Amino acid sequence: MSKTETSRLLEGKTALVTGASRGIGRAVAIELAHHGAHLVLQGRVAGALEETDDAIRAAGGSPATILPLNLMQSDRVDAMGPTLFQRFGHLDIFIANAGVLGALTPLAHTTDQIWQHTMSVNLEANWRLVRTLNPLLQRAEAGRVVFVSSGAASGKKAYWGPYAVSKAGLDALARTYAAEVASTAIKVNIINPGPIATAMRAKAFPGEDPATLPSPEQIAPMFIELCDPNLEENGATFNGREWFVAKKTQSD
Repeated sequence: MSKTETSRLLEGKTALVTGASRGIGRAVAIELAHHGAHLVLQGRVAGALEETDDAIRAAGGSPATILPLNLMQSDRVDAMGPTLFQRFGHLDIFIANAGVLGALTPLAHTTDQIWQHTMSVNLEANWRLVRTLNPLLQRAEAGRVVFVSSGAASGKKAYWGPYAVSKAGLDALARTYAAEVASTAIKVNIINPGPIATAMRAKAFPGEDPATLPSPEQIAPMFIELCDPNLEENGATFNGREWFVAKKTQSD
């Protein structure tokens, strides 16, 4: 993985971040702006996205483009590509971060609604986004796509069924897309952040002390490395724990 050497590495780039209103998505959006990118922020609530935009401006970034959108609205997701094409003509960076935990319950007790909602947001919406955004990424000089996965994708945790299956499917989606664009300038990779102090993590592990976990802001620079126009890796999965250890070793 190449090293970021300048805070303006992404000057002039346009970046779409889904789930940008809080947690990892918000932190990554702010970090991308710090490195010079213009942000397109997707989330369900306009007010929350505006708060991310305020944070970007406060950090010296340019005003973001706000895109309030529920990813379960398939027709609106499908229209995202043409909409962004009219505004920007291409897309340099796509951070596929948005996701839902669903319910932690035995598979035999999982309702249709929980299963369908989790699959719709975590998996189907990302397929639709790939389909609608691919033409814009192809028009970029060095399109970069980062999918946010989870260790739960291994399927080894009881009661995590819908979330685990959706993330395993997302991994396969990302690797398939990476293989399909291997002969182009697009690079597609996966980040498994590991335990991060987010609202989703707190919901899954209510008894855990968030102060013992890395913050979203601490993991955000990892995403910048995968957005580097000089990046060579494609179709790879990068582990947040390993990245933190490597960074600590470098600083010691």
